[in-house]
Amino acid sequence: MDYNLQAHLQEVYDRFPEYKNMPIIGITTNHTDTDATLREVYYEQIVKAGGVPMLLPPIADKDVILNSLEKIDGLLLTGGGDINPLWEGEEPSPHLHNINAKRDLAELMITHLAFNRQIPIMGICRGIQTMVTALGGKVQQDIYENYIEDTCSDNEKTGKTQSVATFHSAKIKHSQDADKAEPTHSVTVIPNTILSSIYKTEKIFVNSYHHQSVKTPGKHFQVSALAPDGVIEAIESVECKPLIGVQWHPEWMGEEGGKLFSWLVKQASIFCSAKQVHKHILTLDTHCDTPMFFPQGVHFEKRDPRILYDLHKMTEGRQDAVSMVAYLPQPKKGELFASKIDIEGLKRYNPDLKEQLNIITPFSYTNFIFDKIEQIVHQNSKYLAIARTPSDLYENKHNNKKSIILAIENGLAIDGKLENIKHFAQRGVSYITLCHNGDNDICDSARGSNTHGGVSLFGEKVIQEMNKNGIMVDLSHGGEKSFYDALDISQKPIVCSHSNSKALCDVPRNLTDDQMRALAAKGGVAHITLYHGFLKTQGQVTILNAIEHLEHAIKIMGIDHVGIGTDFDGDGTIKGMADASEMINFTIHLLRRKYNEHDIEKIWGKNWLRVMAQVQQV
Repeated sequence: MDYNLQAHLQEVYDRFPEYKNMPIIGITTNHTDTDATLREVYYEQIVKAGGVPMLLPPIADKDVILNSLEKIDGLLLTGGGDINPLWEGEEPSPHLHNINAKRDLAELMITHLAFNRQIPIMGICRGIQTMVTALGGKVQQDIYENYIEDTCSDNEKTGKTQSVATFHSAKIKHSQDADKAEPTHSVTVIPNTILSSIYKTEKIFVNSYHHQSVKTPGKHFQVSALAPDGVIEAIESVECKPLIGVQWHPEWMGEEGGKLFSWLVKQASIFCSAKQVHKHILTLDTHCDTPMFFPQGVHFEKRDPRILYDLHKMTEGRQDAVSMVAYLPQPKKGELFASKIDIEGLKRYNPDLKEQLNIITPFSYTNFIFDKIEQIVHQNSKYLAIARTPSDLYENKHNNKKSIILAIENGLAIDGKLENIKHFAQRGVSYITLCHNGDNDICDSARGSNTHGGVSLFGEKVIQEMNKNGIMVDLSHGGEKSFYDALDISQKPIVCSHSNSKALCDVPRNLTDDQMRALAAKGGVAHITLYHGFLKTQGQVTILNAIEHLEHAIKIMGIDHVGIGTDFDGDGTIKGMADASEMINFTIHLLRRKYNEHDIEKIWGKNWLRVMAQVQQV
């Protein structure tokens, strides 16, 4: 050791920049007696993998936890004592060992809140059990008690396999006496999992120090490895997220164990980059239906489970802005508009409006929805603002405010009167989707009956009036003939705020490649959406399917004509991008595909704002 401090400092001062950016990994610590402690192998593995360890003492103070989560790029949940079964609503088994009350609440909270923020997580031994307890799974208090379920057996009389639930316990020793670095049993890795991509083999050998284990992973996880006796040895995300938990202790296993730490640090590095991208650019979602729930008493300032957009979720997903539509269901011939909406529900939550609601029209209902949005914005004006122009959006971001842009889904809202278009322009409406699921007096719908053979004569005047008043023409939901008619009529570029590719998912609502080319040729944009039925006609739908539709649109139209319109709260929700808290996952997947920040900015709204600015030049 050279005890000359200046010589050590000189190594820092002789280069610039003085350091390279490395992701910060928060590591939970154990608690014994009065001390927070941690085995050095944990943080040594993090450093070796290229991360910066930040030790997290077991403090359950919510402000301390939330501030810590703002600083870290990845979370490592370490091993230790049993979790108190009361957290899962169970009484203690006679075989329960020592619990660690100091750790439980702190770690369960930080795990759940890190999950909300899409922070990469790896759990080790107790850590994997913390993950499932915090996120809806179940821990087996003792693996030598019956709990492993076999769901089939062979019937000797019929020779057929039948479903019969039988239970058994662990059959091998899971708490070794050997050196901590010595493997003592094998683990079968399930193919096509994150774990199999890390180890590239079907069998690995691990150390083992536990008597508890995962009983059921819960809805967020799948099993990715099993011990020979059926004990769950690893779990990982089913939502295309960087979440993994292992029952063994890779921190002791040198280079082999280091593969997991390298995975965590790599995922944390990508997450760190995604955070920086969201800090630098404006992120805009061009379509959600959340306002239809506002009259029912939901709370935008709370993390409200009834809606997919609120201030908490927007903040967690690092989302800047969203176009919120007043959605109007389309009555069938002979139906009244009032029969299509929950009048009694609106009266219940808005007693002052009972008289108005008795004579409600599409026009008055749309204004009522906008009044509710503006009321919510006023109540949360420190954090939220209406944006009517692109410059409003950038100013709101500069002032650390989230933005809501007003829009209308279904031209039924104008009540057949051209003068109402000017009214909505003055309210700040950015676009009107000409129709919804059914023909109206403006045009035929993709799910309509070809009433007009495209855009009607009245619809032509509507489009012209929208051009005149700076409102974008949106052809999502429009029939194919309506789409081409609108392209011909409009003097401004048109948009499709939430539409996917028909080539990948053949449903009437999606756009053909020829439609996409024609749209791009006129300077318009088409934004992919997250309704599962527009992404894939059958099977599980994930964020990867949305990326596939985006990349097809880029291939057909070019990077300058694409974007994202989630349709959250209008049935748009998929694994990996289920609500506004998960929006940053889209950026993470784009970064994994080597998209640069400039192109990501275009996808996240810059293309849309170009069209918005053009249309508003009136």
